[in-house]
Amino acid sequence: MRPSIYLASHSPRRRELLMQIGVHHTVIGVTVDETPRPHEAPAEYVIRMALEKARAGRQATSQRTPLPVMGSDTAVVVNQRILGKPRDRQDAIEMLMQLSDTCHKVLSGVALIGQKEETRLSVSQVHFRAISEEEAIAYWKSGEPADKAGGYAIQGKGALFVTRLEGSFSGVMGLPLFETGDLLRRVGIPPLHE
Repeated sequence: MRPSIYLASHSPRRRELLMQIGVHHTVIGVTVDETPRPHEAPAEYVIRMALEKARAGRQATSQRTPLPVMGSDTAVVVNQRILGKPRDRQDAIEMLMQLSDTCHKVLSGVALIGQKEETRLSVSQVHFRAISEEEAIAYWKSGEPADKAGGYAIQGKGALFVTRLEGSFSGVMGLPLFETGDLLRRVGIPPLHE
């Protein structure tokens, strides 16, 4: 099957989500500097990251069949502070303790570069129950939080901490499907069609 887009991402979750809605794609591994700029708002940050990944993907595919390039980024935000992927065990435990018994935002940006650059932003509110330090340590030992923004995976064992979600489940996973579908339709790639 011929791909419809290039996906500029290393994330297996984003690949799974695109397959879920029937979008054929080729993965292009890109690396960009993910350091937030001074005073950069979290929403601006995730949109910039999604665009930078898509632009890097566009550059990497310049000698290939021309197809739209998608990039995406997700950030967990507590008190306007972006929680990235945990550096180590202690960082992951500290993140979970910050999220314990609170509501936090998950921002997920998606960018698509075809004839022009377009972006969308998904904002979700995730409510966590109280988490003990022992639970946080046990969760770290499961291996799941190591490469996840905010140190948890809502689609995995991390769901045990979630009491309520307002927004996009797929956005919290890493690719907001409503917004993604909207962008794809705009470039003539209707999801769910073979």
